[in-house]
Amino acid sequence: MPRVDSKEVRLRIHERIRKRLQGSETRPRLCVFRSNKHIYAQIVDESSGRTLVAASTLDADAKGGKTSGNVAAAKVVGKIVAKRAIDKGIQAVLFDRGGYIYHGRVRALAEAAREAGLKF
Repeated sequence: MPRVDSKEVRLRIHERIRKRLQGSETRPRLCVFRSNKHIYAQIVDESSGRTLVAASTLDADAKGGKTSGNVAAAKVVGKIVAKRAIDKGIQAVLFDRGGYIYHGRVRALAEAAREAGLKF
């Protein structure tokens, strides 16, 4: 039996999610990417293929804490991306969890963005 790589599994799940999830100008897509050390979020308009808003634990605004690969850092990134989106006039988004399980850092980012005013 061939060995299954967890990254390949995540990418297959992500492809399945993306078949149903199509962002637009009125409701762009909030994408999440999670690495071991950092978490990244960006809001993408599919029709023009542009990134409208982005935030990550590498941003100067999010570097308040010592660690960047934990739930607290993900909450900060969620608040930052929501604030930047609302400043640009984006109220509602589609949440693309990127094939990750809705748990831990991904969930913390999503809930912080909701609390900051984004609707999804």
